[in-house]
Amino acid sequence: MFKRRDFKNKVVVITGAAGGIGSALAVRFGAAGARLGLLDLDGDGASSLAKKLSLKGVKSRAVGVDITDEKGCRGAINEVISHLGEIDLLINNAGLTHRSAFATTEAKVYEQVMAVNFFGTLYCTQTALASLVAQKGMIIAISSIAGLAPLYGRSGYAASKHAINGLLGSLRCELQPDGVDVMIACPSFTATNFSFKALDGDGAITAHPQSTVGRVATPQAVAAAIYEGAVRCRRLLVLSPAGIASLWVSRLCPALYERLMTRSLASELKR
Repeated sequence: MFKRRDFKNKVVVITGAAGGIGSALAVRFGAAGARLGLLDLDGDGASSLAKKLSLKGVKSRAVGVDITDEKGCRGAINEVISHLGEIDLLINNAGLTHRSAFATTEAKVYEQVMAVNFFGTLYCTQTALASLVAQKGMIIAISSIAGLAPLYGRSGYAASKHAINGLLGSLRCELQPDGVDVMIACPSFTATNFSFKALDGDGAITAHPQSTVGRVATPQAVAAAIYEGAVRCRRLLVLSPAGIASLWVSRLCPALYERLMTRSLASELKR
């Protein structure tokens, strides 16, 4: 029989909870009866979300935290545990991207992107691990198609997502005897403010417009798919037809994929 999870009365921690996908995940898991730890750099945004969820009878704890700070992550995770109980599901959702050519991107941009995407995931997962093992819980990383295939103009973002996939894919092997599941979710383009916060090569917010491939998903559709994937204990969840096509074309015909992807996105970096 296939394993299924029930999140009623379970503690679910979401990083980047105040953002588009993060808040949609909070609403979806809250509707399933979960108690929510809402972590975000925007503490006021997380608190506002907690108030809205309370009107629907959802219990939550909002914590403002910079997940690039290891000590801050420990404090935030421990605060959630002390108020809501041991953690059953950790969703590493917080993220940062850039749109800039490698040749004109300063090293500090790569460091910022890696600090949020990779080390934020690492710090939160390490801190929550004992609780997750005790609960035979689950870890989810919101990765990207960029973690499975190249992406023009986002070499740092792609590198961070490949790193997350390598980290959690390997961790899955270590945690299997403990009954802890790991799911890597790879959305494609989604209608959130994420793209408007992308960095340029100098670390400022980029003026380069974002191009998209395929249908742009809503945060609610992404959250619903991730919830169903969590219930079914999926290992890898690729969320769009364009994403699935990208995965297989990049694996079977990598040169063709690179030509098609570059043709679709190269105009982004032209002034």
